[in-house]
Amino acid sequence: MEKRVVFTHKALPYLLLTPQLAITLIFFFWPAGQAIWKSFFIEGAFGGDAEFVGLSNYIALFNDPHYYQSFWVTMIFSSLVAVIGLSVALLLAVMADRVVKFATTYKTLIIWPYAVAPAVVGVLWVFMFSPAVGTVAVYLTRLGIDWNPQLDATDAMVLVVMAAIWKQISYNFLFFLAGLQSIPRSLIEAAAIDGASPSRRFWTIVFPLLSPTTFFLLVINMVYAFFDTFAIIDITTQGGPGSSTNILVYNVYKTAFKSFDYGSSGAQSVILLLMVIVLTVIQFRYVDRKVQY
Repeated sequence: MEKRVVFTHKALPYLLLTPQLAITLIFFFWPAGQAIWKSFFIEGAFGGDAEFVGLSNYIALFNDPHYYQSFWVTMIFSSLVAVIGLSVALLLAVMADRVVKFATTYKTLIIWPYAVAPAVVGVLWVFMFSPAVGTVAVYLTRLGIDWNPQLDATDAMVLVVMAAIWKQISYNFLFFLAGLQSIPRSLIEAAAIDGASPSRRFWTIVFPLLSPTTFFLLVINMVYAFFDTFAIIDITTQGGPGSSTNILVYNVYKTAFKSFDYGSSGAQSVILLLMVIVLTVIQFRYVDRKVQY
């Protein structure tokens, strides 16, 4: 028999929901509404009167080649973070699922990066890969690898991708490990008795049963790469060298707080939000069909 929660006072459920609703309205819907409103205006750098310009800010963006470059940088960056991050996390989860000795210690060490703030992640990776004082950069130089993310666009992209993956890998690992441990062992044992190799058991039984978890993490990692990597980009490369790591969310910040073009920044925020919504809808509409629940 299904249990239902019964409140003795009719106002109690609404009082319990009020703090979360207030946070959502103040920190999410209100800023989003302001961004949409400002995207139709041109404001002075130091405030003052705002002039209504309609869709001019959006038209200017679609005629700006630098904005298109930022779009492609974002797509490359988010794809690398999602695909590589999920692959490495799945590998670690499979290894953790098989560990018998020191399993708790192994899992705890992998979970630690998720507790680190994105800005701190950026600082850590800058120190490790700094061409002048970075420990890892020194060994790369000794190996004959000319590493300099401050001057080389490829090195800069590699750096921010590695930092973003390292920050998110614990989150992915936890969900994959939970998914692996929920798979009935009888299925895997039956396949082993039938003579299926470990790789065949993984690709024909384990991975298909993990498809709901993989699909969920794919959506989460795409949203993470689009929005939550701002601090990593700001600390490590500031969008450089040139515009090689200037993803869309960082371009919104630069336009507003460095160029003081609040109208264009608001328009970019709206476009970025719509892009994430469209990508999520596409994933749910087409990728979800191949998910086995």
